[in-house]
Amino acid sequence: MGIDWQGSRVLVTGASSGIGAGLAEEFARRGAVVGLSGRDAARLGATAELCRAHGATVHELPAELGDPAAVDGLAADALAAMGGVDVLVNNAGIPKRRNVRALDAATVDTVMQVNFLGPTRLTLALLPQMIERGEGRIVNVSSVAATLSSPGEAAYDASKSALAVFSEAMAVDLWDTGIKVLVVYPGVVDTPLFQMPDNEPFTEPVESIAVGELVSATFDALDRGALEVYIPEYFKEFATGKANDVEGFVAGTAQYMSQQQASGRE
Repeated sequence: MGIDWQGSRVLVTGASSGIGAGLAEEFARRGAVVGLSGRDAARLGATAELCRAHGATVHELPAELGDPAAVDGLAADALAAMGGVDVLVNNAGIPKRRNVRALDAATVDTVMQVNFLGPTRLTLALLPQMIERGEGRIVNVSSVAATLSSPGEAAYDASKSALAVFSEAMAVDLWDTGIKVLVVYPGVVDTPLFQMPDNEPFTEPVESIAVGELVSATFDALDRGALEVYIPEYFKEFATGKANDVEGFVAGTAQYMSQQQASGRE
């Protein structure tokens, strides 16, 4: 039997579209009370309507995770609106794809704020009430880029790696508290994320997975009480292979990128 989410109070960031919208709708379908956060109020409203179509109580809580004060406000608003948060899904993120030679410190700061510092700040703000109740779930959406060091995404890779390692350490610290942590490592998902402005294109077409595939795998991992889930699963093998031979992995990736660049010039 899977977890009964009926009546659970769930806060999802990055819920305006893509992964966040998909997870929020599935929680709504399963009877949860859903708090939706995102930067785009209009698109957030569209997600809210999808959730309400399942009969769910929905709270729209627009916020900019790049602003620490806004993150604090989001935590306070979520607690006030829902009376508590049982499940926190830290999904919001930005890519800022670019070769490190075109990267600047301001961009790194922005990516780290949205992808790592914002989610951890929100987590720390909501954690005390979970500890007081002796139960809770924290779902941090990382990326396979966190473990595979995807080229052209140094800032994104680092931010998602930081989130993943923070999550692992947090899971140890909270081991006997009744609060469980899940780190989700998706590959490229068919969402608007990497089509956002101010991102270098991929060097070649990348096979993406559907949002529904990620949603299904995430809920399965929650049911199993897993600490991590790779989507698709074969990325776990890639991550293990890299860990066993980092130097060889990096050299092989560099060679592959050189070949792609050479073929692109032909």
